[in-house]
Amino acid sequence: MKKFLLNTTEGRVLVAGFFFTALFFIFVFIGLIQGVPGAKATLLVFITHCVGSRAGGIGLCILEGFDPISTIALNFYIECLIVCYTYSGFVLSTSGMFKSAWIHRYTDKLKEKAEEKKQKIERWGWIGVFAFVMAPLPVTGPVVGTIIGYMLRMSLFSNFTAAGLGTLTAIVAWCYGFDFLEQRFAMLQYVFAAICVLIIIPYLKPLKRFIDSLRQEIDE
Repeated sequence: MKKFLLNTTEGRVLVAGFFFTALFFIFVFIGLIQGVPGAKATLLVFITHCVGSRAGGIGLCILEGFDPISTIALNFYIECLIVCYTYSGFVLSTSGMFKSAWIHRYTDKLKEKAEEKKQKIERWGWIGVFAFVMAPLPVTGPVVGTIIGYMLRMSLFSNFTAAGLGTLTAIVAWCYGFDFLEQRFAMLQYVFAAICVLIIIPYLKPLKRFIDSLRQEIDE
């Protein structure tokens, strides 16, 4: 399997995702054992990004007292990890290399979202992907952005640099924007909590369906 993955660019991206995810959890695990401040928050930030909330992850960092550089670095790192999985999973699934039903269902949803935005971005190329990823709007971000870049036949370098710089710009803007508000409004922590709850609720049913589909595949 490892040799198979390393034979394709997307496979190498996926393997890199596995490697850097392992490093992430090793450091978090060591931090939890040693009682390092912020270790638990780091894990929560990771989960928040996994359910699609870039702003929520940044907000958690600020509430936990992370400095701006740490906040930006951590959130950017996690976003890169997620892109490694979603981009490579989409490409490998589309090409028929991944045949799992649940992967196809997930990538089909990503494809639908990307198709909706593709025409508006196509004429702008690299700048279009950058702006799309940077925009703080629903169904934007590097996951859908890199898939749009793939559909536009952008090179991996152009695609990832556009999405990466767009993500970094957005994270910096969110970080300093939240920090500015947090210093002036004491009740902002309750706003962050409400955002996290609203983000998680819609994912409860899809998560249950995902777990049920995995069980069905295992039974078969």
